[in-house]
Amino acid sequence: MLDLARQLHEWVEEGREFAVATVVAVGGSAPRPPGAALAVSADGTAIGSVSGGCVEGAVYDLCLQALRDGETLVERFGYSDEDAFAVGLTCGGTIDVMVTPFDAGRAAEPVALRAAAHGEPVALARVVRGPADLLGRAVLVRPDGTHQGGLGGHPGLDRTAIAQARALLEAGRTGTVDLSEDGSHCPGGLTLLVESAVPPPRMIVFGAIDFAAALVGAGKFLGYHVTVCDARPVFATRARFPDADDIVVDWPHRYLRGTETDRRTVLCVLTHDAKFDVPLLAEALRLQVAYVGAMGSRRTHEDRNRRLREAGVSERELARLKSPIGLDLGARTPEETAVSIAAEIIAARHGGTGRPLTGSGTPIHRTLREAGELPRAV
Repeated sequence: MLDLARQLHEWVEEGREFAVATVVAVGGSAPRPPGAALAVSADGTAIGSVSGGCVEGAVYDLCLQALRDGETLVERFGYSDEDAFAVGLTCGGTIDVMVTPFDAGRAAEPVALRAAAHGEPVALARVVRGPADLLGRAVLVRPDGTHQGGLGGHPGLDRTAIAQARALLEAGRTGTVDLSEDGSHCPGGLTLLVESAVPPPRMIVFGAIDFAAALVGAGKFLGYHVTVCDARPVFATRARFPDADDIVVDWPHRYLRGTETDRRTVLCVLTHDAKFDVPLLAEALRLQVAYVGAMGSRRTHEDRNRRLREAGVSERELARLKSPIGLDLGARTPEETAVSIAAEIIAARHGGTGRPLTGSGTPIHRTLREAGELPRAV
């Protein structure tokens, strides 16, 4: 639901009645992940998507039904061998969709939509499997642990949900969390869908070269807030990087030392010059960031590693460095190289192998837990 926050907040402000269908679980190959949403207003206007098209019509009708009945329901959609063109997923997977009539008087959801629409970090944890009286109950959680709403009046259940939501919010992730019977204080346990709304992750590109211009475009396409940093003012200009969010003229290591990064930040070092690379990478490899990559030939890589060791960088820290940067796609142009780098960043984020899917036998769509991105209930 939070992926539609801006539009839905406008609907709330306008006083519209609407229902929201949210993907709460997927099995096998499915086109949209948990958290993907379709909303339908009372006048029939629809926004968003839960399946990329194959079950949208049926979900649309369920939203209208929810508006009439005022009830929350969960429906499963899957592939039909008898009729591949019937309501179902022709990709062979299954999705569970929770359909909820929106109530502007609730404590959590309207506040979550307003916060997400204004770019404030927030998580919304909702019960998507469990007793009927808890289904759809929600609690909003902020990074500092403050919260609104609740999941049924049991303090232990709320504490567990808040802890799980904070963990996913810190990582900037959306996903489901299964709570055991003991942990949920609910017979049979229950499942939460935690949706995280966070500002875009940062991509910092060091080195104002032609390859950097192409990488800025790729980073923006992937949803990053992109900064270009170079010590040379003649190259670090808005004219050369019109799509960058920020352009910084400073020594790269000094800028990195003073700027804000987190576990989602990616650092791409394209300076290709030891006087910039070595002090910069010595800083970068000690930070808790998602990705550190550096451009250069294999000879440059070996020489740079030697210099980094001399600068006190440990073998464990060196092992984090992606160099030469990017996947082996045979890239030659700046644009192809940008695709190569972006592909490696995506693979690192989701636990991909970077190998062709043809003949691999590996899942096309990894779950967050398979990729090691979800906390486990405690």
